[in-house]
Amino acid sequence: MTSSLVLCYHAVSGSWPGTLAVSPRTLQGQLELALRRGYEPTTFSDLVARGGPGRALAVTFDDAYRSVYDLARPVLARLGVPGTVFAATGFIGRERPMSWPGIERWAGGRHAGELRPMSWEQLAALQAEGWEIGSHSVSHPHLTRLPDEQLDAELARSRRTLEQRLGRPCRSIAYPYGDADARVARAAKRAGYLAGADLGPARGERGPLLWPRIGVYPQDRRWRYAVKLSPTVRRVHAGLRAPRRP
Repeated sequence: MTSSLVLCYHAVSGSWPGTLAVSPRTLQGQLELALRRGYEPTTFSDLVARGGPGRALAVTFDDAYRSVYDLARPVLARLGVPGTVFAATGFIGRERPMSWPGIERWAGGRHAGELRPMSWEQLAALQAEGWEIGSHSVSHPHLTRLPDEQLDAELARSRRTLEQRLGRPCRSIAYPYGDADARVARAAKRAGYLAGADLGPARGERGPLLWPRIGVYPQDRRWRYAVKLSPTVRRVHAGLRAPRRP
């Protein structure tokens, strides 16, 4: 698991001062660095299916912001990198901004357009170009706070909607806020997912449905991003202890 690398982005913008958007230029530079280090790009669920050995790279985007289609898509196409986008299905296809705790303060101001979700047609176009489309639940809740029945509904409904609208099996999910535990992972397995994307330092059990990702944010300048690519940092995120030096 520690040899592979899964990056987590959100939006892409040259003007939004929020904490979730990197510029197209930054995105390209960061991915070029990973490719120069010998990482081989693939989709998230394919990386997990391999079990993690080898220098595989999955580039993931949470929330399905329209800017990913407009600005990240051409960057990844130039580099030959297939992306994985995780869509909160209750928002896809709407013209009004997405809104949930953490981004709601941007929904009514001059940057509200940054919160627009992709359309179903745009998700289908990405899929046709080799991207993976995964679930990000229906309404973007903290899944660990939901009772079992509501948790199961969030996971199953989102997967079913994606499969109906896009015509392909949905194998993966990214947990909103990176908020997941063993109970949530068991619910994801019941719902039929094969791969689950976590976020942040390890909090316990790891595996295909609690797979570690490295979050990338605007404050990650070149040196900070390079540190995040280091094997030691990735061992921490994977919940493994760095080997002792002889």
